[in-house]
Amino acid sequence: MIDNDIKKAAKAAAAPKFEPKFEAPEALRAFAEKGVEQAKDTYARMKTAAEETTDLLEDAYLNVSKGAANFNTKALEALRANVNSSFDYTTQLLATKSLSEAIELSSTHVRKQFDALSTQAKELSALAQKVATEASEPMKAAATKTFKVQ
Repeated sequence: MIDNDIKKAAKAAAAPKFEPKFEAPEALRAFAEKGVEQAKDTYARMKTAAEETTDLLEDAYLNVSKGAANFNTKALEALRANVNSSFDYTTQLLATKSLSEAIELSSTHVRKQFDALSTQAKELSALAQKVATEASEPMKAAATKTFKVQ
């Protein structure tokens, strides 16, 4: 059996090896190289676009997070002011001596609350618009840049 293995190895070593002598024409080689270069270029552009999009989304998320925190803080301040005003009104109402005094206090409180709520609604609306604008600005700029380049 060992003799057979040795014979096979000797035959394989003595047998001429087949090596194709095929050489691609220069035009085919240039075409293939151009295709590889285009693929590399396309990959690099796609990678850059993906990185820019990731950065853009991170920036937008941070802007929205900060804006939401500011909005929530402002809304809580408004709520606190309204609750304090209601407690003050209730305390003053319990201290009134007559019906006319209670009616006058109530109408004054309603006017103040209406003004306060109107002001708070305007401030919160303006803040919400600001947050939305700040969040969409980077995306708008990127879209403008993208369409301008192409």
